[in-house]
Amino acid sequence: MTIPLYALIGFVFWTVFLVLAIGASRVSQVVAGKAGPTSFPAGQPHGTDMYWRLNRAHLNCIENIPLFAAVVLAGHVSGHSAGSFATLAQVYMAARVAQSLTHISSGSVVAINVRFGFFATQIVCLLTMAVKIVNG
Repeated sequence: MTIPLYALIGFVFWTVFLVLAIGASRVSQVVAGKAGPTSFPAGQPHGTDMYWRLNRAHLNCIENIPLFAAVVLAGHVSGHSAGSFATLAQVYMAARVAQSLTHISSGSVVAINVRFGFFATQIVCLLTMAVKIVNG
């Protein structure tokens, strides 16, 4: 296993962790009698602001994991798995987790700006990794 592949598996674990957190929140609400099993309509805000931000953080992961997977797997197949390529994969993952945590923690303007910084970091890493693959 290479560092970028470990980062990809880490992304999978992070995404699963977020969905389990959503599930735990829902189950606890149903068990406590605060919500029914049908109280969580897809695509519609429900629950607390933090709960909805958790949902969005999970969806952000679902939206972005295919791009990261494609670049990491293309890099692996083409022999790009060490050096700066590996470092970029690690930075990408750190920024991904930081973006999610920032998203969950607050909806303030400052948090939104910080979250965007982490997102921009991921985009720069992803594009740099892709360029490294294309340029050989």
